Amino acid sequence: MKNDDETAIRNLVDAWMAASKSGDIATVLDLMTDDVIFMVPGREPFGKAAFAAASEAMKTMRIDGKADIRELEVHGDHAYIRNYLDMTITPEGGAPVKRSGWTLTILRKEEGGWRLARDANLVA
Repeated sequence: MKNDDETAIRNLVDAWMAASKSGDIATVLDLMTDDVIFMVPGREPFGKAAFAAASEAMKTMRIDGKADIRELEVHGDHAYIRNYLDMTITPEGGAPVKRSGWTLTILRKEEGGWRLARDANLVA
């Protein structure tokens, strides 16, 4: 049985995916902590400002995807999710590119609700 925190976290993931699809960068940024750190293959870890800049550079691309939460654990004001992402990114005037893979995300409950705090993204 899902508790309120688990439901809120699943809603956060759904909101993130919907905002990504619609190009709503402001909503995506609001779903993360100010001290968020992203880790992706082949790149130094980066924070919110770098994420925002990369998102702005991709504004002309269409992003569609599905997040399949395989594991969700809540421990007080922290939680983690193990997630499988299946994404399609279509550049303006270009062919769609499919990407899929695993993420491990740490969330933190702050005033106003759950926010993404750390993300290790292995989508290739």
